[in-house]
Amino acid sequence: MTLQKRQGQRFLPYGANYLNWSDMHELQQVIEQSVLFRYQTESESMASRLERTVGQRLGAEHVLAVHNCTEALRLALVSTRPAVGDVVYIPAVTFVAVAGAVLSTGLIPVPVDVDETLALDTSLLPADARRVIVAHMEGAVAPLPATVPFVIEDAAQALGACFPDGGRVGTRGYAGAFSFHHNKVLTSGEGGLLVTNDRAAWEEMRCYHDHGSARKPGRYPTWNEDAYYGENLVTSEEVAAIQLQQFRHLDEVLAGLERHYRIAAQELPDRPDIALVPRSPGDVKISLRLRLDNRELRDTAVERLTEQGIANWTLGKYFLPEHPVLAGRRSLYADGFPWNLADAVPRALTRDGFARTRSLLDRTLCVPLSPELSEQEQATAAKLLRRTLETM
Repeated sequence: MTLQKRQGQRFLPYGANYLNWSDMHELQQVIEQSVLFRYQTESESMASRLERTVGQRLGAEHVLAVHNCTEALRLALVSTRPAVGDVVYIPAVTFVAVAGAVLSTGLIPVPVDVDETLALDTSLLPADARRVIVAHMEGAVAPLPATVPFVIEDAAQALGACFPDGGRVGTRGYAGAFSFHHNKVLTSGEGGLLVTNDRAAWEEMRCYHDHGSARKPGRYPTWNEDAYYGENLVTSEEVAAIQLQQFRHLDEVLAGLERHYRIAAQELPDRPDIALVPRSPGDVKISLRLRLDNRELRDTAVERLTEQGIANWTLGKYFLPEHPVLAGRRSLYADGFPWNLADAVPRALTRDGFARTRSLLDRTLCVPLSPELSEQEQATAAKLLRRTLETM
């Protein structure tokens, strides 16, 4: 993908630009062997190879490949052995799939207000909080609460990100969930990974994701005497093969994002009404986050950038307290489950009714970065961004 092709087109994200038939060795192997189910043979499956590769790369002891990140979040929650109606604290600013994962396991999501970086404000959590999902939105490394027993990291948009001490995002909490959806760092269209350093939790996740069975490769599933029910969340060999191909390009993608971020940040116009939201060194820099003085200026920037064919997005769609799934507390169940268990549960935790957060969202604009472009093309794109912002 060149800059000329990029301009005016719908943004084609990150890893999708590295999909190439000549590079799909793992997928070719799967097709040649005519085995698409991961437990068909006793030899190492492509899915198992993926899990081993990811564990080595992230420093995680146990990895499980599933269909998508939402399933990974659900598996992590189920493995904590909750009671129906238990509370799970989630960020007030994140994708609705986080709330959906909580609700679909019979638990109650409670949005927690965010800080200036739009990460969950851990200081608002009650002392008795047991389950918290922290989202590393847009590759930005979010702080984790220190005293909560079950911290689940939603690292869907942060594959490759690092904490200040170098530890990989997704590996510090009770469990971490990653996404290979089309608009993530790496992609297989859909796909998810669940990582944990808790072997007992991983054993439960692994059984639950395969009908509750203690599956051995190449064998029909078996059930222990104390088996519990499960679901079929097993990934396929062809999806795992594509993900392995994508992982070979992770360093290349991350380096390209870093380079484009550095170039674009240096080219931003010197205007007091437009500020760059700083990123930490360990962030996956999938976008420039700009903070403008007011909503009107933000909307003008959206209009001008769109006219120039420069991809951009705003973040209001991620404000969960106003999403119909949470605001309406509706359910497909006749008795309203699990919302019928939420009468005594607060709708949200916030200091000011989300006034500050609404203001932040109204003034924030994101411009995605393009790791596949050459350095010269990234510089050209950065200059076009600067000229466009200067015209406002």
